[in-house]
Amino acid sequence: MKSLKEYIEWAGEKQIAIGHFNVSDSEGFKAVVESARELDVPVVIGVSEKERSFLGVAEIRVLVQVEKDKGEPVFLNADHTYSVEASKEAIDAHFDSVIIDGAEKPFFENVMMTKEVVAYAKKNPPAGGPDMLVEGELGFIGSGSMFRDEIPEGVSEKTQTTPEDAEKFIAETGVDLFAPSVGNVHGLVRSGEPKLNIKRIKDIAKVIKVPMVLHGASGNTDEEVLEAINAGIRMVHINTELRVAYKKGIKKGLSSDELAPYKFMAEGVAEMKKVVIAKLKLFNKI
Repeated sequence: MKSLKEYIEWAGEKQIAIGHFNVSDSEGFKAVVESARELDVPVVIGVSEKERSFLGVAEIRVLVQVEKDKGEPVFLNADHTYSVEASKEAIDAHFDSVIIDGAEKPFFENVMMTKEVVAYAKKNPPAGGPDMLVEGELGFIGSGSMFRDEIPEGVSEKTQTTPEDAEKFIAETGVDLFAPSVGNVHGLVRSGEPKLNIKRIKDIAKVIKVPMVLHGASGNTDEEVLEAINAGIRMVHINTELRVAYKKGIKKGLSSDELAPYKFMAEGVAEMKKVVIAKLKLFNKI
C-alpha cells in the first residue's frame, strides 16, 4: 500500500485533496472509515491532544492498523500537538504524521520546536523514519472546534501567512507539510465565516516545495474549498461540522425508547457519514 506521503503526491498529480477528519471515539472512526471505503479514496484520521487523551494513543493506533491490515488506505495524524514531548509520543507510537503547532509562539520559537520534532521524526524506528511526515503551522487561525459568535481576535488578513515567511519557515525547519493562515479559522463562526484568501494560497504555492494543508475548513463553502484545492491545497481538515452532525444524530437516537447503545449511537454515525461522504466527494472531485 502507498504511504501517506505517496498519496499526497498522488493528490498533487490529480489536483485534488486528501480528506482529514478528527474523531474522538470509535463511532467517529467508524463513520470516517466506512465513508472512505464506500468511495474508495484514502483518508486521514486526525486526533488532537485532547482527543488522543480521551480515546487513547495506543487504542486509536490499533484501530487504524486494523484497517491498514485489510489494505485500506487509512492514515493517522497527531493533530495540533503543542509540545515537542507530545509530538515525540505520537512519533514513537508510529503515527503516520504529526502537527507540531507553534503558531501562537514567536517565529523563532516556532521554528526551533518544529525543527526539533522534524529531526526526531526522521530517525530510524522506534522513532519515525522516512515515511513519517511532520507538519508545521505558521499564522494564527484560532483554536478549538466549536461555535463562535465572531472571528477570534488576532485572525485577520494582516496576520495571514506571507509567502516570504512561509518560504523561510520551511527552509529552516525542513517540514514535510505546511499549514498557513489564509483566511481560515477553527470552528464555526455564527456571524459569518471569513473568506479564504485564494490569491494568498496561490502566492505561497509559488515559492514553497511542500504540500499545503487547510485547517479549519468547516463552514467554508464548497466553491471556496474547491478554489483552495485548485490553488495548491493538498489536505483539508474537517472537525466542527462532524461534531455538529454527531450531536444531532445522538439526540435523535436518544429521543427513542431504544436502550441498545449500538442502535441509538448508530444515528450519530449515520449523520456523520453524510458529512464525510459529501466532503470526500468534494475534495476528490468525484
